[in-house]
Amino acid sequence: MKKSCTLTGTSRATHYRHANRKGPMHGPRPARTPPPQALDADERARVLEVLTSPAYRDLAIPQMWARELDEGRYWCSISTMYRIARAQGQVRERRRIATHPPRTRPELSARGPGEVWSWDITALKGPVKGVWYKCYVVLDIFSRYVTGWLVAAAEDAVLAKDFLAEAIARNGTEPHTIHADRGGAMVSKPVSELLTDLGVLRSHSRPRTSNDNPYSEAQFKTLKYMPDFPDRFGSLADARLFCEGFFLAYNHEHRHSGIGMHTPASVHFGTAGRIRDQRQATLDRAHARHPERFARRPRPPALPEVAWINQPLDQPQPAP
Repeated sequence: MKKSCTLTGTSRATHYRHANRKGPMHGPRPARTPPPQALDADERARVLEVLTSPAYRDLAIPQMWARELDEGRYWCSISTMYRIARAQGQVRERRRIATHPPRTRPELSARGPGEVWSWDITALKGPVKGVWYKCYVVLDIFSRYVTGWLVAAAEDAVLAKDFLAEAIARNGTEPHTIHADRGGAMVSKPVSELLTDLGVLRSHSRPRTSNDNPYSEAQFKTLKYMPDFPDRFGSLADARLFCEGFFLAYNHEHRHSGIGMHTPASVHFGTAGRIRDQRQATLDRAHARHPERFARRPRPPALPEVAWINQPLDQPQPAP
């Protein structure tokens, strides 16, 4: 056969496959002949009876198999016992498995300064690889005003508590709610006790959901995308010096697009309305000089009426 396949240029596998082909099969396939070592129906029934007996019904199959073997009785292998039990629906997880209900989606709104604060901690690269400084920042979500910041060598719960206490004392009044993610310092006992004593409500993001803390995340991006933001800070003092200049400019010079191109300090301390009137007067003069350059009366960007963390879908959008 080997010589014949060589002369005809056909592999022996192809020849045998064609020779053994029985043509198309019609109807159901015939039952597979069980191997000689397989248990018959009566033996499988006896094994199942042993598995479900009062002495073994609360034990794992390997435990039962070993105990029967110690008594001088061998029924079948452990894997065969599992197959028999699985066929009868007797295999399942019997332990109490912990279940974690879905976290509640935080929905917060602020209609003025001092109502809802958001805080977070970001890492700043130190002078060498593996050295990090921690930047604590808390801000008002309505005005975007940074009410407190701190650069420390490490993240610490007691330090976070003192940082928040100082920011609240400097502000003069407690906010209604302080929102944060679920970092170790944010959910720590010292911080929780401080806010409870002050009567400030706590709010936390859902796990692995950065969109639940958008104001702090956006503020950190503004910080780290500054043109003069260094790749690494030479020391803790360098990091503090840079952040001091940045947060001063951010509060009093940076025109924020989310608050009508006003500075956070202007919105926080209530001067944004007067500044908007001044802008409107300037635009009116420009419109009076060259009305042909405007399709309609120009207006400065409006101040938002409400700031949301996860605005509900059934709430109307704020007026432009």
